[in-house]
Amino acid sequence: MAATDYRERTDGELVELARGAAADPRPFEVLVGRYQQRILTNCRYLTRSPDDAEDLAQEVFVKAFFGLARFEGRSKFSTWLQSIKINHCLNFLQKKKGRQMVDLEAPGRELEAGLYSAANSAIDLESLDQRRRIGRVLDSMSATLRVPLLLRDLDGLSYQEVADRLGIGMSAVKMRIKRAREEFRELYGRDSPGRAEVR
Repeated sequence: MAATDYRERTDGELVELARGAAADPRPFEVLVGRYQQRILTNCRYLTRSPDDAEDLAQEVFVKAFFGLARFEGRSKFSTWLQSIKINHCLNFLQKKKGRQMVDLEAPGRELEAGLYSAANSAIDLESLDQRRRIGRVLDSMSATLRVPLLLRDLDGLSYQEVADRLGIGMSAVKMRIKRAREEFRELYGRDSPGRAEVR
């Protein structure tokens, strides 16, 4: 089967082909291509660690590949992959808790260039600048507020799902997300276009 044929398949069909007896890696490669950029960006935003985001994203796909036999198909593949990503990033944050790494060689560096496609027009440049502003604001927020906000607003989890993932009560989740949205709006408003990141 040609690679173009695989790209026309649904996620469900690709999952079945990837875990079939033929053990053809191409269907899973197509799935990786579909979700790689989103998973990479989400890992970066959740962990606030551009240096670790690529490794984390690769590890998510490795876990997904070896877990295909256990994927029951009760949810969409993208939802299942998102769940792996969230758990993996939260485990990473838990292990990293109490350890703060700072790259002294690059204070105030911009976001990893690999997360964004090259700008081809004024509209692309504005969009790139907006994403950088969002990244700077998210970077400046504590994990206590940033993580629930991203799980709710970026990953689309319900408040109950966020509470379950983080192991905290529903009222705490609602309060953190409310505070996170307020803080994000305030910080985003103060971060004017072209302004250098302050650390």
